[in-house]
Amino acid sequence: MSESAGRGGVGHGHRARLMSPMRARARDEEHRAATPLELFFDLCFVVAVSQAGGRLVHAVTTGHPVHGITQYVIVFFAIWWAWMNFTWFASAYDCDDVPYRVATLVQIAGVLVLAAGIPRAFEHADYSLAVAGYLIMRLVLTLQWLRAAHGERGPARRTAVRYAAGLVVVQLGWVGLLLLPADVWLWGFGPLAVVELAVPAFAERAHRTPWHPHHISERYGLFTIIVLGESIAAATVAVQSALAESAVLGELLPIAAGGLVIVFAAFWIYFAAPIHEYLAEGSQPFWWGYGHYVIFGSAAAIGAGIEVAVEQVTHHTDLTPPAASFAVTAPTALYMVTVWWVHSRHFKRSTPQQLVLPCGAVLVLAATLARHWAVPLAGLVAACTVAVGVHLEARMAGDADRR
Repeated sequence: MSESAGRGGVGHGHRARLMSPMRARARDEEHRAATPLELFFDLCFVVAVSQAGGRLVHAVTTGHPVHGITQYVIVFFAIWWAWMNFTWFASAYDCDDVPYRVATLVQIAGVLVLAAGIPRAFEHADYSLAVAGYLIMRLVLTLQWLRAAHGERGPARRTAVRYAAGLVVVQLGWVGLLLLPADVWLWGFGPLAVVELAVPAFAERAHRTPWHPHHISERYGLFTIIVLGESIAAATVAVQSALAESAVLGELLPIAAGGLVIVFAAFWIYFAAPIHEYLAEGSQPFWWGYGHYVIFGSAAAIGAGIEVAVEQVTHHTDLTPPAASFAVTAPTALYMVTVWWVHSRHFKRSTPQQLVLPCGAVLVLAATLARHWAVPLAGLVAACTVAVGVHLEARMAGDADRR
C-alpha cells in the first residue's frame, strides 16, 4: 500500500484498513488533502446550519430578534465547536481504518441529533435533544483521543489524555446544566463555553498536536464554502416562495441580485489569502481557528438576512425596511471585518490594503439607510471592495516587479 493511501490521502477507490495503530501524522506530509469521509462529515453539518438559519429568520420576522440572535449564538457555537473538535483531531490522527470510519459515522449521527434539537432550543429553550447529540459526538471523540493516547508515548500521550479528560469534564458540565432551571442556562452557557475553548490550551501546553497547515486551511475553506452555499440556498428558497406574488417582483429582483453579489464577494474576500503559509509559521493558529466562529456564523446569517428582506417586501412581517435591510448589512459587515482581522490582514502589505475591508464594512452598514435599495447597494459596495482589493494587489505586484 502506498504511503499516501496508508496515511489517509484517499481517493475514490481507497479501501479502509481493518485496524491500524493510531499515531500522529507528519506535519510536513506532502499532498495532504481532505478525504471523502471528511467531506461527507462537513456535508451533514448543512442540516444543522440550515436549521439554525431558518429559526433565526422566524424569530426576527415575528418580532423576537433578541431572543433569536441569542439562541443563534448558542446553537451555532455548538455546531461550530463540534466541527472544530473533529477537524483538528483528524488533521493530526486520521488513520482511516475501519474503527476510525465507524467512529466518524457515529459522530455524524450525533450531528443529526443536534440538528433535530435546534427547533426546541429556539422555541422553548429546551436544549435536551441538542445536548444528547453533542454527547454522542463528544463520547466518540473522547474514545478517539484515548485511542490516540494508546498509540503515543511521552508528551504526545499526555496531550491526548488531557484532551480526553477535558472533553469528559466539560460534557459533564453541559449535562449538569440541563438539570438546573431553564433560566440558568443562559448564565451557565458563557462560563462553559470559555472552558470549552480552554481545553486545547490546557491539553497542548507541553506538546502541540501535529496538525497539518495546508490540510487545516483547506478544511476551513471547505466549511466556508458550505455556509456560503447555505446562504445561497436559503435566499433561493425565499425568492422562490415569493415569486407567486408578481406585484412585488420588481422589489424582489434587486434583493436577489444584491444578495447573490454579496455572497460572491464574501467568497472572493475569504479565498484571496493563502492562509496555509501563515499557519505553517505557527503564529497563534488556535486564535485563527477560534475567530472562524464569527466568520462562519456571520456567513450563514447573511442568507437568513436575505430571507428576512424578502419577507419584508412580501409583507409577511411587520419589520420596517431599514430593520429588514439591517438583517443583511449587519452580518455582511461583521463578516468583512472578521475575515480581515482573523484571516487576511496578515497578507496586506500597505496601509491602503489594510483599510479596504474595514472601510467596505462601514459602507455596507451605511447602505442600510437606503431602505428598499439597501441590499443591492450593499452588494455594489461589496463588489467594489473586492475590485479595489484586486487593484491594490496588482499594483503592489507591479511595483515589486519593477524593482
